[in-house]
Amino acid sequence: MFRLWKWYQNSLAVHPIKTQVISSGLIWGFGDIAAQTITHSTAKAQRQIQAQGEDEDEELKINWRRVCTTSLFGFGFVGPVGHLWYEGLDRYIRSRLLLQPKSFRFVASKVAIDGFLFGPLDLLVFFTYMGFSAGKSVPQIKEDVKRDFLPAFVLEGGIWPIVQVVNFRFIPVRPC
Repeated sequence: MFRLWKWYQNSLAVHPIKTQVISSGLIWGFGDIAAQTITHSTAKAQRQIQAQGEDEDEELKINWRRVCTTSLFGFGFVGPVGHLWYEGLDRYIRSRLLLQPKSFRFVASKVAIDGFLFGPLDLLVFFTYMGFSAGKSVPQIKEDVKRDFLPAFVLEGGIWPIVQVVNFRFIPVRPC
């Protein structure tokens, strides 16, 4: 595992954007597979409770088109835009806020700024992209955003900061 981590760190140092693009695409793809699995398990458990013991052995069928679409979002938006965002955010926190990288205040500032600025933008772009990818119209996408944005933002705010603390503390931003 240590060798894999060293290889990843070296890849970030040598090819920062390419590494971020590939990492983001893979993470978003695996994340979508996990989301589909959790959704299936939750729905299956709910149906079994409602059916009270009826045998519902519905098999999980991964929607690979959706996985590819979600991965493309990671490859095309989160990877390159995220890299440039985090590079600029690092520079801003170091030069304007005069905080040292990896310090508690640096990481906390980065998590807060990221959560309140990039988080909402990322969600908005994601919902819009997924809507257009599914063939939805602009009014349908607006309805989806109205319905799903706030719950997603709240859920993201409860989970993502923990991940970002580790990310910002241990994975350095490599300038292009």
